[in-house]
Amino acid sequence: VQLQASGGGLVQAGGSLRLSCAASGRSFSLFIMAWFRQAPGKEREFVMGISGSGSSTAYADSVKGRFTISRDNANNMVYLQMNSLEPDDTAVYYCAAGLPIYLRTIPRTPYDYWGQGTLVTVSS
Repeated sequence: VQLQASGGGLVQAGGSLRLSCAASGRSFSLFIMAWFRQAPGKEREFVMGISGSGSSTAYADSVKGRFTISRDNANNMVYLQMNSLEPDDTAVYYCAAGLPIYLRTIPRTPYDYWGQGTLVTVSS
């Protein structure tokens, strides 16, 4: 699976952005898809994830109520809609893919495939 993230940019606090991740390869719908981010000087952190069918999602508390994840299995796409952006959301955002493991939650899924990252900068 190859992943290509896009949609990052500069936005003012309170604004919105939608990130996209295009996946190539077969069996896209088998994969759990997720977005991670890494801010300068910080470790990479889980943001949101979605099951293969799209029926289940998981999110970090920091983005609850502001971000939404969705996927289009027909077109091998996953999206991250980010609203009410805050300066603390500034980071490089990565999409990732992993196969589900029994009893593993979405955040704890091993993500073996990663996109190149797209920079989101939120100005105050």
